[in-house]
Amino acid sequence: MGTFSIWHWIIVLVIVVLVFGTKKLRNLGSDLGGALKGFKDGMKEADTDATQTAKQAHDNVIDVQAKRENVPHDFPNNVTKEQSTEPPTSTAKTTHHTTEK
Repeated sequence: MGTFSIWHWIIVLVIVVLVFGTKKLRNLGSDLGGALKGFKDGMKEADTDATQTAKQAHDNVIDVQAKRENVPHDFPNNVTKEQSTEPPTSTAKTTHHTTEK
C-alpha cells in the first residue's frame, strides 16, 4: 500500500498523454534533452578552462628562498641629529562635546 505499483504509473502516464498530447510531450522531451546536452557541454568547457588556467598558473610560479643576513641591529644608536626624537604632532583640531543630565 505504501508504494505505487506498475498499474498506478500506467494510469498516470495515460492521463498525462490525454491532457497534454503526444506532440507537447515530444517537444518537452526534446527541449529537456537539449538543455541537458548544453549543460554537459558547458561543464566540459569549464573543466577544460580550469585545467588550462591551473597549468598557466603553475608555469608562472617563481620559486624563491629567503636567506637571513647577519646584520647588527643598533636601532637606538642609528638616530642622527637631523632626525627628530619627538613624536609627530597633529595639526587637526579636536573638539569634545559632553552632555550632562
